[in-house]
Amino acid sequence: MYRVSKESYGFELKFGGAISLDEMKQWRVEAVRALVGAPSSFGVLIDMRTLQRDGIDQETQEAIVEGIGLFKRAGMLRSCIILDSVQATANYKRRARESRTYFFERYINASVDPRWRVKALEWLEDQMDPDR
Repeated sequence: MYRVSKESYGFELKFGGAISLDEMKQWRVEAVRALVGAPSSFGVLIDMRTLQRDGIDQETQEAIVEGIGLFKRAGMLRSCIILDSVQATANYKRRARESRTYFFERYINASVDPRWRVKALEWLEDQMDPDR
């Protein structure tokens, strides 16, 4: 399951359940369509709380990363990824720091932070770091 929606701050992407490569191809088409007429800069909230990460093969994971790259090239200044576990959040943060994407990406564990949406929007709209 996936969803792409335009929001006041930019875009919200939602991924849930087990996603097939065919679904990711369709998501990419919808993402390209959504980006038509996008502002020159924007934020992206990526909600992955219900995504079954172990139910997604490597090729599909790569398609998600490639699709998010479309948003980066179209003008994404900042993104905030919402996860559902301490371990997943720590792993994503570590990879972001190693790959130097942490400059514009933040990760929030919604399972322990009921204010996850507020913090995500503060990061996307006002550059208030949720990690501080």
